[in-house]
Amino acid sequence: MSTKTPAKLEILLCDARVDPPQLQIHHLDHPQEGTPTVGWALQSLKIAKDKDDPVFSRKGCYGVFGKRKDWESPIYPGDRLELYGPLQIDPKMARRKKANRDKDSLLKEKARVRASARSVKAKSSK
Repeated sequence: MSTKTPAKLEILLCDARVDPPQLQIHHLDHPQEGTPTVGWALQSLKIAKDKDDPVFSRKGCYGVFGKRKDWESPIYPGDRLELYGPLQIDPKMARRKKANRDKDSLLKEKARVRASARSVKAKSSK
């Protein structure tokens, strides 16, 4: 029993660098040697020239099914290759803002409880 490689490799390309994101199905000729990789697919689609292409030099600018992948990661028939744009907001800053907002609401609630306790205490002492 031999495993024959398909002549064409079908992948779904999701380009999230544009608004709205574009989805396209591509049928690529299977590479002559070895397993197809993310880098090979990017080169076959004429999106990147090589691993050091300045468009894809930043870390995490492409992935498969929502998982960041390396240039040499294998790609299989039916995979969704995704191209990511630069982050709009720094994740550390977003977490910091959320933590501060949550802490503010907690402190406001504590102040409200203390104020109502003082008012109850003041009414009972009269």
